[in-house]
Amino acid sequence: MKFGVVVFPGSNCDHDAFYAVTSNLGQQADFIWHDSENLSGFDAVILPGGFSYGDHLRCGAIARFSPVMRAIKKFADDGGLVAGFCNGFQILTEAHILPGALVRNAGLRYICKTVGLETATTNSPFTNALEKGQVLQIPIAHGEGCYTADAKTLDELEAEDRVVFRYTDNPNGSMRDIAGILNPGRNVMGMMPHPERVSDPLMPGTDGLQVFQSILTAFART
Repeated sequence: MKFGVVVFPGSNCDHDAFYAVTSNLGQQADFIWHDSENLSGFDAVILPGGFSYGDHLRCGAIARFSPVMRAIKKFADDGGLVAGFCNGFQILTEAHILPGALVRNAGLRYICKTVGLETATTNSPFTNALEKGQVLQIPIAHGEGCYTADAKTLDELEAEDRVVFRYTDNPNGSMRDIAGILNPGRNVMGMMPHPERVSDPLMPGTDGLQVFQSILTAFART
C-alpha cells in the first residue's frame, strides 16, 4: 500500500505521519507538495497537522485553495481514502469535503495534552481495527478544535453513523463531544487528535497506530 502525505507551507506533522506509515506500519509513502495535482499511484492520502500558510485568516482557509485540494476532492469522489489530522481536518472542512467547521476552543486557549477518545463507530476504513466504545489516549494540540455545525448536520452525522470519535472529557467545547467525523461515502475522515504522535513504542503509547492499521485492513479488503 502506498500513502501520500501532503505538505503545505507550514505543515509540521508531515514527517511524523510519514514515519508512522513507513516505519511503524511498514508501508510505502511519498510526500506530495501542495501545488501538485497528480495523485496517481497513491492508495491513501494524509493531510497532516501543522499551521498551513501560518493559519492566516482562519486555520485551513488558504490551504483549501492549493492545487492539491482539487486533486484530493477528485481522489475522494473516486473512492480514495483520505485522512486529515488536526490542521488536515480543518482544511477538509474549509474545502467542504467534510461538513461543519472548527472554531476557537471554548475558553479561547490553545490546548496541548493527551485526551481520552471514545470510538463511536467501527464501520469505517479508519476504525475497523478498534472496538466500539474502545477508549484511546491520543494527544491534541490546537487552538481552533471546537467542532461546530448546525443541528441538521449534527443530526445527519448521528443518524448516518458518521461520528468516528468523541472526547471522553470534551477539552475544547466541541458540539456533542465530536472529535472526528466521516464524509457520506465513509472514505474521508477528519479528526482533531494526532494519532501519528502515539504510533511508535518509543512514544508514550501506540494507540494511534490502530487508526493506520485500520486503513491498511480496509485497503486489503478492496
